[in-house]
Amino acid sequence: MAEEPGKNRVQTEDRGGFLPNFCSIRNTFMVVVTAELLAMVLTLSADVSPQGLPQELGLRSLYVQWIALASAGLLCALRPWLRRLKNVQAGLVGWLLVQGVTLLVGEIAYRLMDQAGHGEDMLGDHRLFLLRSLGVSAIVAALGLRYIQVQYLWRRQMVAESQARWQALQSRIRPHFLFNSMNTIASLTRIRPEIAEQAVQDLADLFRASLSRADRLSTLGDELELARGYLRIEGQRLGDRLRVEWDLEDLPEEAVMPPLMLQPLLENAVYHGIEPSPGGGAILITGRYRRRKVNLSIRNTQPPAGGGGHSKGNRMALDNIRQRLDGAFEGEARLTMSEVEGDYQVRLVFPHPWKP
Repeated sequence: MAEEPGKNRVQTEDRGGFLPNFCSIRNTFMVVVTAELLAMVLTLSADVSPQGLPQELGLRSLYVQWIALASAGLLCALRPWLRRLKNVQAGLVGWLLVQGVTLLVGEIAYRLMDQAGHGEDMLGDHRLFLLRSLGVSAIVAALGLRYIQVQYLWRRQMVAESQARWQALQSRIRPHFLFNSMNTIASLTRIRPEIAEQAVQDLADLFRASLSRADRLSTLGDELELARGYLRIEGQRLGDRLRVEWDLEDLPEEAVMPPLMLQPLLENAVYHGIEPSPGGGAILITGRYRRRKVNLSIRNTQPPAGGGGHSKGNRMALDNIRQRLDGAFEGEARLTMSEVEGDYQVRLVFPHPWKP
């Protein structure tokens, strides 16, 4: 019996939140690069002789990196709690945390330099050094939070537009696909009723998925089952003209992903690759799980020149899928297209496990 819409689906949260995920390698790398650029600016703006520039840059880099990485680590550890706060509250708490880290690291750095006998000589007055550090930290943290807010609002708008386009596209199944599917089911009803029943079930599952909410996450297992059902329907319609091969290896079926990721890619492969070819063609679906990444590829033969191919509508559908992936995985997923030995290939890569 078919499952209820949304069952075994994971409800999405407010993707991205206000503060980014500082636990990710990508964001940590950006923190390191930004901190180093700040250290260079502070060094170049200081009154330092050319001979002492390398030493000054090294000390400032070490000091700024301590503050930046300690702040990022603290924000990473407190991320589950910060996500429960309102955006303004989370931003204020984040700003105060950075100031607290700056004060603590500044005090430690001054005491270490003072024990080495260079506190007053290199850093000046104790209180003035801490006040300067806090002043720079306050300004940089405020500018950084403002930039993060702008990115957050832009990402939310992009996701909203992508979901609206997705709902418009998925609220209508291709009319000729529905017509051909019903004809196929009707022709099978008398001669092969068990296959006709399976086709009806597959078609119902496809419609149910197309009417599901765009703000819900599905699982890889559900998406693969939906893809198999779609290909069974097309296989009954196209017969020997459609050849399908599955090569899946150790895939985590519990991995979360946006709904209807695979079916539109397979639909494009059928309508732009297999159907226009006089002799039909083959579709190869490959799946691997490597280095905490799910790698899926769909490869299909292409029609002869002038016999169809990948149209503007196909590119729009791929762009929509790419935007939905970016919104769901905060830029950690990717969708690429290429030609491999004359075939058309689409690769889908997304992280697992994923903590929004």
